Amino acid sequence: MKSERYFVALDRYEMGMVLKALVELKNEMLAEDRDTDCVDELIIKVGEAPTKKFRVLEPAR
Repeated sequence: MKSERYFVALDRYEMGMVLKALVELKNEMLAEDRDTDCVDELIIKVGEAPTKKFRVLEPAR
């Protein structure tokens, strides 16, 4: 059985914001002495995500 995959379109600025938020979450978890493995994996996935050019079509008004 295949697991569901989700795709999110982010520009460079938004990608930076997501990574910054994940790093802040990791720092909070470290301060609380909690395990950060899941956040570490997510940071790697987001950071190494491939880029793809596509066109967004605006709906007709």
